Amino acid sequence: MNLKLLIFMYKYVFIITLSGVLFTACHQEKPKKKTNAAKDSKGKRYELVSVVKEPLSSSIQLPAVLEAYQKVSIYPRVNGFVKTVNVDRGSAVRKGQVLITLEAPEIIEQYFAAQSKYLQAKAVFAASKDNFQRTLAVSETPGTISAHDVEVASARMEADSAIMNSELANFRALEATRSYLTVTAPFDGVITERNVHPGALVGPGTRVDGGPMLMLEQEDRLRLVVQVPEVYSAQLSASRQVSFHVNALPGKSFTGNISRQAGSLSDRYRSEAVEVDVVNNQHQLKPGMYADISIPVTGSVQAMVVPASAVVTSTEKKYVVVVREGQTRWIDVQEGNRHSDSTEVFGSLLPGEKVILHANDEIKEGIKID
Repeated sequence: MNLKLLIFMYKYVFIITLSGVLFTACHQEKPKKKTNAAKDSKGKRYELVSVVKEPLSSSIQLPAVLEAYQKVSIYPRVNGFVKTVNVDRGSAVRKGQVLITLEAPEIIEQYFAAQSKYLQAKAVFAASKDNFQRTLAVSETPGTISAHDVEVASARMEADSAIMNSELANFRALEATRSYLTVTAPFDGVITERNVHPGALVGPGTRVDGGPMLMLEQEDRLRLVVQVPEVYSAQLSASRQVSFHVNALPGKSFTGNISRQAGSLSDRYRSEAVEVDVVNNQHQLKPGMYADISIPVTGSVQAMVVPASAVVTSTEKKYVVVVREGQTRWIDVQEGNRHSDSTEVFGSLLPGEKVILHANDEIKEGIKID
């Protein structure tokens, strides 16, 4: 009986012990980031962290604007009256499609007159050429035609050839001018503006309501234009893929690739223009929309990384509090990229040096730290 009681007590103690171990394992906290603790001569404690040399990759948020991939204002090349307008605002057109037809009777008359002069000159040249060939053939018989007559026939043929070519050039010029009476679309797109109606007098030197006859934009492909500040212009990520969203379509995110960079900075804004090509086959996006774009940046290989709380910002400068030879020192820095709770700094810092984690302007220089 005593043996059974002893076995029961051992089992009970084992179960209680195992339950305690499991309970402790389930409620064990995750280890926190290690920091070095130090205190000054007055016993005040400070947390120290090490300076790390590495580029801090992150992304920056910038405003951008969507623009049509191609955009053209359509003006008339010749003076004339508007005969027909085959499109209106919102019309989708194809390359080469007739948009507007103009009337200019004087251009048509000049065209036919030039055509007649060319045909006349062509006929005269044909007669001169035939006369020269006959004269040359007869001159092969000695004593029939003098050499001077052959030269005159040849010169006459060359002069008539020059006149024919001149009339041909004039005819082709007027033929091109006549083609300007038919206005066609230079590329696929959508008519976004119309300012003329049949009967209106238009010309290269006239403006209809201060604008073009038509405005054509390509909307199935857009350009997202963003001005990247100078400090980030050399840090664009090699992935070159960006994401953006527009206020008009909340909850939707779009992606694209950086297609081109200006390669120089704007004198006015000290920024570089960067363009992202955006496929817009569904026409959800529209030119003129404002967007918020996220661009990945690689950071600088010369940068030192410290916690953001270690940087003190005053009215005059930014600095970190470094512990050197047991004393605090203010080291001026410039901030670079930020990511989460870390920031890049540039200054007289060395990798591995200790800085105060939660620094402020109350921590003076020369405080002894143990």
